[in-house]
Amino acid sequence: MKCRITRNGIILLLSLGAVTLLPAQENPAKRLSSIVGVAVEEYAKAVDDRGKLISNPEYEETTGFLGDARLVAARLSGYNAATTRAILDTITTLVNSKQPPGVVRNLHARFAASLGAAGAIDLPTGPLDTAAGHALFTRNCASCHGMLGAGDGPAAGTMDPRPTPIGVRKETADLTPTLAYNVVSVGVRGTAMPAFGGTLTAQERWNIINYVYSLRGEAMQLPVAAPDATALKGEEASRAILAMLDSALDFARSGKTAEAGDRAFDAYIAFEPLETPARAKKPGMVATMERHFADFKGAVKRNDLGGAKGSRDAIADGLPQIIALTQRPDSNWGAFLQSFLIIVREGFEAILVIGAIVAFLIKMGHRERLKSIWIGIGLGLLASAATVVVLKTVFAAIPASREIVEGLTMLIAVAVLFSVSYWLISKVEAAKWQKFIREKVSTALDAGGGKALALVAFLAVYREGAETALFYQALFNEGPNVGVPLTLGIFAGFAVLAVVFTLFYKYGVRIPMRPFFTVTSVLLYYMAFVFMGKGIRELQEGNVLPITVVSGAPHIDAMGIFPSVETLAGQAILIALFIFALVKTFWVREEVAAA
Repeated sequence: MKCRITRNGIILLLSLGAVTLLPAQENPAKRLSSIVGVAVEEYAKAVDDRGKLISNPEYEETTGFLGDARLVAARLSGYNAATTRAILDTITTLVNSKQPPGVVRNLHARFAASLGAAGAIDLPTGPLDTAAGHALFTRNCASCHGMLGAGDGPAAGTMDPRPTPIGVRKETADLTPTLAYNVVSVGVRGTAMPAFGGTLTAQERWNIINYVYSLRGEAMQLPVAAPDATALKGEEASRAILAMLDSALDFARSGKTAEAGDRAFDAYIAFEPLETPARAKKPGMVATMERHFADFKGAVKRNDLGGAKGSRDAIADGLPQIIALTQRPDSNWGAFLQSFLIIVREGFEAILVIGAIVAFLIKMGHRERLKSIWIGIGLGLLASAATVVVLKTVFAAIPASREIVEGLTMLIAVAVLFSVSYWLISKVEAAKWQKFIREKVSTALDAGGGKALALVAFLAVYREGAETALFYQALFNEGPNVGVPLTLGIFAGFAVLAVVFTLFYKYGVRIPMRPFFTVTSVLLYYMAFVFMGKGIRELQEGNVLPITVVSGAPHIDAMGIFPSVETLAGQAILIALFIFALVKTFWVREEVAAA
């Protein structure tokens, strides 16, 4: 490996021949991962923890490395390429603004996650072989680095800069196994150091590095798995998010609205790991922050710099509170209260819908259909647990996957809830029809209406269950001491929900027939209206749908009303359909009855 000496010690040269030197290099995801990995390690030598430049040569080499990485990333296909390029651009922005290395390093974890297994560093496939490493080093490295790795090989005298004494620990104290492996894999531009990624196997490269460490008189520690992509914490998270927002503003000022929108989405994705634990404790605050992010994205895409700046400042004001919400609870009582409120808050909507359906079936004399409702509830719980597993594994590297899943679920629920609402309200006919309602409903239930009600129960549980499971996963990860109070809070919350359900069960059947049908159908329609707005909003946050902000429009989170053309248009369609259902049910039939 070829290196040069600076005032701070021996470092690896960072200008890689990413395009011209690597015709036989391994897959592009690994190649890109290696280049960016070296850049991030060297950036830590160029800038201190306060963001102060301490070595201009290392800084210039880092930016050169990232420039080479962009050339490789531009031709990347697959491997979640769009997300990978977006995160790489954000890393470059953080480096250009000289953010602390910890911020860059944590964002690099998301970069590695976006490449997935295809970009992960290859570990040895068998035991390390020092003898094999010695033979490979002698054949491939000794002519430059010397037999003992002292940088004094036969060809060293003709090189400028001279080869690095990689075998001398005190001369290369900052050398890490990962850095050494990456440089061996991709080579060094402008020197005789070639890329071995396409000519030596991963096992052979590790054998060489292991032998080098034996020359240094130290044991080589193999790298561990990359950190979680959601590793941004505290002040580092805040700085990273604000840096991305500022980058989006810079793009917007230069008229690059598409790039500005991408950076705005990156900022939201950086906020997302903070969202779940914070929402579990204070959903209203998180909903407000989500609105600011959505408003910011909409503003930069329509080049409203004033509106974007206002949203950016609102996000900056709210971040400290969000970060504080992600901290561990102060006491066991605090953990219990958080757990209790989550169950009651998230379960109330589901109980509201399920209680109305159960009361409806009992009132109609169809207790045998309750079995389908219980099955729907059970499947909803199982689907919720499965969704959490999928989101944490298969979809872990997909940005805003939770928002996309929730948004699609809500829109499916809209169709089902509205159809059931219309089905119920169609039974609320003129007074002369009342004596036929039981018979008509029984026929409808036998024809498949029961399955529709079971599907409503499933969606009601699934809609709340998946998010609730994510909340509790975040809370239980806060430490071993919170398990008991959180569990007690769950049981207490279920007890309260059981009381609410019993009230529906006991008193719902006492409501007169016509008001009962009216209240039940309006309740289901209202839930459809809320889900329409929230479902579209979730897909906007997940970057699936565009967002066109309507200035001055209301924002009522509890009703799913958001100030965007897309959400308001969806709800307007639902209102039109509801009016049509009312006219068809009452006005038309009253005219027929009168005739």
